[in-house]
Amino acid sequence: MLARTVRQVMDLYPRLFFACHVRHVADPKTRRVLSAHQARILDHLDAVEPTSLTDLAHHSGVTLGTMSIAVDRLVRKGYVLRARDPVDGRRVHLRLSVAGTRIQEAQTFLDAARVKRVLARLSEGERQDAVKGLDLLARASREEMEAGGFGSSLRRNA
Repeated sequence: MLARTVRQVMDLYPRLFFACHVRHVADPKTRRVLSAHQARILDHLDAVEPTSLTDLAHHSGVTLGTMSIAVDRLVRKGYVLRARDPVDGRRVHLRLSVAGTRIQEAQTFLDAARVKRVLARLSEGERQDAVKGLDLLARASREEMEAGGFGSSLRRNA
């Protein structure tokens, strides 16, 4: 039953994520610490292609004001560049700065040490089964994204 499997994945995935996710991201150059939330915002931006503040807020499920406050902090820290749309001055375009790109390239969503401790609790066979299952889900996810099934063009975590 597909519905039962959907429910199982929806129940199990958050347990893995909660146990192993990175809580903070450190800038490899300055050692300044950003929250995982700030790093996720950076992950949706690009250094070349601008993303509108409105699109970013909508994609993140927050109000324009809430996203604006979060982006203001990232602009002040030097991780995001903000510019008015030359065609429609009401729209704000966001791009990563060099420092923002550095954070984006350095971050991961899971803490390797936590993942290692979790995997150490499994037998070698169980570890192989776990990785095989994740590989299958990743492949199906990639296929769904390529088919346009996720409906968003924002960067990596759409």
